[in-house]
Amino acid sequence: MTTTNTGTGRRWGRFALHYVEMIVAMFVGMFALGMLQSAVGLSFSHEQQPELAYLVMAVNMSIGMAAWMRIRGHGWASTLEMCAAMFVPVVPLFPLLWLGAIDAGTMMTAAHVAMFPLMLAAMLRRLDEYAGCAH
Repeated sequence: MTTTNTGTGRRWGRFALHYVEMIVAMFVGMFALGMLQSAVGLSFSHEQQPELAYLVMAVNMSIGMAAWMRIRGHGWASTLEMCAAMFVPVVPLFPLLWLGAIDAGTMMTAAHVAMFPLMLAAMLRRLDEYAGCAH
C-alpha cells in the first residue's frame, strides 16, 4: 500500500469516526436531556403535541452534538450546520402532519431517518474539517 492510500484511508477513517461520534453525541443529548426533562415534568406527548415534542427533542440532540463539536474544536458555522440537520427534516413534514397526510409516528420516524444523510451532507460540505485536517 502506498503512502497516499494509507493517508487517504486514515482521512476517511477519521471522517467515519467523527460521523459516529456525532450520532453518539446526538443520542446522548436526546436521552440524557429527555430524561432530565421528564424527571422535572417537562415532557411532551409525541401523539398529542408532536410538533413541540419533536422540536424539544431536536434541541436536545443539537445540544449534545454542539457540546461535543465545540470540545473537539469546531467553529460555530460547522456546529450550527450540524444542528440544522436536526430541524430541516420537519420543514416538509409538519405541513403533511397538519394536513393529515401523515400521523405523528410517521413524522417522527421520517424526520429521524432523514437526519442521518443530512448530517453526512453537512460533514461532506466541510470534508477537510471533519476528516481531521482542519482542526
